[in-house]
Amino acid sequence: MQNFKHVLVLSDAIRGHYHQSLGVAMWISKLGGASLDPFINVPKISSFKRATTMRLNVKRIMAGDREYAHNWLTKAGFHDRNFEPETLFVSAGSSAAPFTLALAKATGNKAAVVMTPSVIGTKPFDFAIVPEHDKYDPNDKNIITTLGAPNHIYEPDLHEVGQNFFTGKDFSGKKVFAILIGGSDANYSVTSQWIKKALEPFKQLKDVALLITTSRRTGQEVDETVQQMFSGCKSLEYLLLMSKNPRINSLTAMFGVATHVFATEDSVSMVSEAATAGFKVGLIRVPRVPMSYAKRFIGGGAQRFDDMFEKMIQRGLITDLASEAAFNEFIASKEQRHNKDFNEAKRAAEWILNS
Repeated sequence: MQNFKHVLVLSDAIRGHYHQSLGVAMWISKLGGASLDPFINVPKISSFKRATTMRLNVKRIMAGDREYAHNWLTKAGFHDRNFEPETLFVSAGSSAAPFTLALAKATGNKAAVVMTPSVIGTKPFDFAIVPEHDKYDPNDKNIITTLGAPNHIYEPDLHEVGQNFFTGKDFSGKKVFAILIGGSDANYSVTSQWIKKALEPFKQLKDVALLITTSRRTGQEVDETVQQMFSGCKSLEYLLLMSKNPRINSLTAMFGVATHVFATEDSVSMVSEAATAGFKVGLIRVPRVPMSYAKRFIGGGAQRFDDMFEKMIQRGLITDLASEAAFNEFIASKEQRHNKDFNEAKRAAEWILNS
């Protein structure tokens, strides 16, 4: 049984990464009584430098050379401070991972990583929280796998957050549709042409309230298309374009007032957050980037997420809206929520505390 007095998140300033590590840290604090310290932003290290230096240095850090780890942190631009004993350092993403590991070694504490960091991998960490769709060694005792992405969503707070954020709006008696739009990446293609087709059914709906948010990956061109599509639409109650307002995050507020949540399949984080909020998520399928033979052979590309979505469908966490009939059935209900026990950040925290 772990007895942490403090838990601290190291952030690479990427919102999605921070929310994953914050979710695990938050639940360690709630379940174990540890103080949740403010996050620390780590210095930026280029991918080239990380690849060329960390592979050489990580073995010495792993060996527990506290002085070496302290010196590495100083050279990397990390401003040291006094950290208490019995502290757990948590991070997500490859940029923050080396700092998390080095800081734990330098202070004699423990380190947890969310997702598999490049170059370093998961083996050096005391605890690793890895999505099932990532490759991992099932024999490693320091790994727990999650269905989707752990996150910071705390369902008991959502209603109050929603009411405060949407003060002055009256959604009573209406279905409230929260639509979460991701963006193009190596596996999916979210274009203006596609978005017009995908969102047209929502534009035609009557007597509903539409709350729409894009993401940082959506891009200015698609953002502008969304804005043009819904200009003058009477059902639109809220529109957040991340290319214009990158610092606003209204997801928790939207979850607090929504009756239905829809999310594009390219964003595992958004789908996972909505499912953690208690919604049976309407999954909007997205065109895929053609895969090379090599990537297809090793099970890469978008197909590695298909098994994850299928498991979520089987557990009643999402509904595939690939057909018009499925879409119409989904929106016909008064609301779309599940009654499953689904909170992967909490489950990961319980595993860490009980290790």
